Amino acid sequence: MLCSLLIWLDNTVLSTTLETLADPDRGLGADPGELQWATGSYTLAFATLMFTAGALGDRFGHRTVFSGGLVVFAGSSLWAAYASGAGQLIAARAAMGVGSALITPAMMAILMWTFTGPARAAAIGIFSTSAGVGMAAGPVLAGFLLDHFWWGSVFLINVPVTALALIGLAVLVPNFRSPARRPLDPAGMLLSIGGLVALAYGLIRAGQVAAWGRTDVWAPIVAGLLLLAAFVLVELRVKVPSFDPRLLARRAFGGGNVALGLLLFGVAAITFYSAFYLQGALGFSPMKAGLANVPTAVGALAGAPLASRLVRRLPLRVVTVPAFTVAALSMGGYVLLGLDTSLVWIEVLLLVQGLSIGMVIGPVTAALVSDLPLDRAGAGSAVTNTVRQTGSVIGIAVGGTIMSIVYRRAIEPSLEGAPGPVREQARVSAEQARHVADVTHRPALAQAADDAFLHAMHIGAGWIAGIALVGAVVLFFALPAAGEEKGSTAEPDREAARTSTSRSTA
Repeated sequence: MLCSLLIWLDNTVLSTTLETLADPDRGLGADPGELQWATGSYTLAFATLMFTAGALGDRFGHRTVFSGGLVVFAGSSLWAAYASGAGQLIAARAAMGVGSALITPAMMAILMWTFTGPARAAAIGIFSTSAGVGMAAGPVLAGFLLDHFWWGSVFLINVPVTALALIGLAVLVPNFRSPARRPLDPAGMLLSIGGLVALAYGLIRAGQVAAWGRTDVWAPIVAGLLLLAAFVLVELRVKVPSFDPRLLARRAFGGGNVALGLLLFGVAAITFYSAFYLQGALGFSPMKAGLANVPTAVGALAGAPLASRLVRRLPLRVVTVPAFTVAALSMGGYVLLGLDTSLVWIEVLLLVQGLSIGMVIGPVTAALVSDLPLDRAGAGSAVTNTVRQTGSVIGIAVGGTIMSIVYRRAIEPSLEGAPGPVREQARVSAEQARHVADVTHRPALAQAADDAFLHAMHIGAGWIAGIALVGAVVLFFALPAAGEEKGSTAEPDREAARTSTSRSTA
C-alpha cells in the first residue's frame, strides 16, 4: 500500500508541475513535446518492462525485485530533482519508470499469494484505496512545495517514503516466488520498447511540426506498429512467454484489458489538458490548482469501495459499463469549460469524473487478476498493467499532439505583423505565448493564446471522449451478462501451487 501510494503520489505530483516546467523563468521552459516526453518516458518504461519484471519476480522472488525497484526509483527521483534541463528530466523520468515497473507486478503478486477468496477482493479494494490517497495528496503536496520551493522539490518527497517502504519489506514481507522457473524474454522486451518508443515519437513529432505527411512523422509510426506486430508474433512462438498474448484472446480478460487501456488513454490525455487549463488559462497558483484537483481523487477514493459493494449484488457489467460511460462523458464535459466557468462547476465535473473512473478500474481489475493462475501471478498481472500503461502512453502522445496542432492553427491569425522571434515563441505553446506577451507588453497576444488554448482543449476533449466511449462499448461486450457469470476456476490452481510451494520449502 505504501508503494502504491508512492507511485500515485508521483504521477499526480508531476501533472501539477507541468505548467511550472513550461515556464521559462520558474521552470525549464519546456515545450509541449518535451513535457509529453517527461510524462511519456516514465510511462513507456513502465509499460514495456512490467511483463519482464513480473517474470523476474516469479523467478527470483517478488520481494527481491520489489526492493531493487525501490532503490532505482529513489535514485532516479534524486536525479530528476536536480535535472538541469528538459533532456535530463526526461531521462530521469524514464529511470523512474524502470523502478515503477519492477515494483508494480510484485505488489499485485504478493497480494495474490497472501490472500485467497473474499479476503483477496477486500485486500485489492484496500490496495486501491492507497492509490486514491496518493491521488488526493499528490496535487496538494505539489502545490505546497511549488509555492515555497523550487520545482525539483516535488521529486525529493519520494526518497523518505522509499526508505520507509524498504524497511517494511525487509521486516514484514516474505519472498514469494513461483515454483516454476520461467525464462527471461530479452527479444520481447527489446521489440516492445522499440515499438512503443517509435510509435510515441511519431505521434509527438506530428504535434511539433503540425504535419502528418512528413517522413519523420509517418515513418516512426509505421516502424512502431511493425515492431509491435513482431513482438506479438515472437511472444506467440515462445513456449513460456513473459507477456502472453493468448490471455488477451479470452473474451473477458482481453476485452476487459482493452477497455481499461482506452479508459487510461482518456484519463492520461484529459489530465494533461487539465494541468494547463487550471494553472495556465485560469491562472491558478500551484496550490490552488492542487486543491482544485482534490475532488477527482475523492471521487476515485469513494468509487472503488462503492463499486465493490454493488458488484456483490449486481452483475459486474451492470455496475461498470454505465460508470465507464459517465467517465467518458465527463471527459467530453471539458468542451463546456471556459475562462469564466465557475469553480463550483469545475469541481462537480472533476468529482463525477473521479467517482466514475474509480467505479470502473477497481472492480474490473479485481475481476481480471482474480482469474489468473497463481503461478502466473506476476506475468499475468503484468499483462493487465502493460495494456493500461500503453493506453496512457498513447493518450499523452495523441492528446498532446491534437492540442499542439489545433493551438498552432488557432493562434496563427493573431501573429500577423508580430516580429519573427515573437511569432516563433508564441507558436510553441500558450505558456510561451503568455511569457513573450508579458515581456513585450502585448496583452492582446496573451488573450489570443488563452482563446487558442481553449479551442484546442475543446477539440481534443471531444476526440478523447469519443475514444473513451468506444472503451465502454468494448467492456459491454467483454463482460458476461446476468446469469452468465461463473465462479473463478483459478482457485484450485492457486491452492495446488500453494501446496507445491509448501512441499518444496519443507
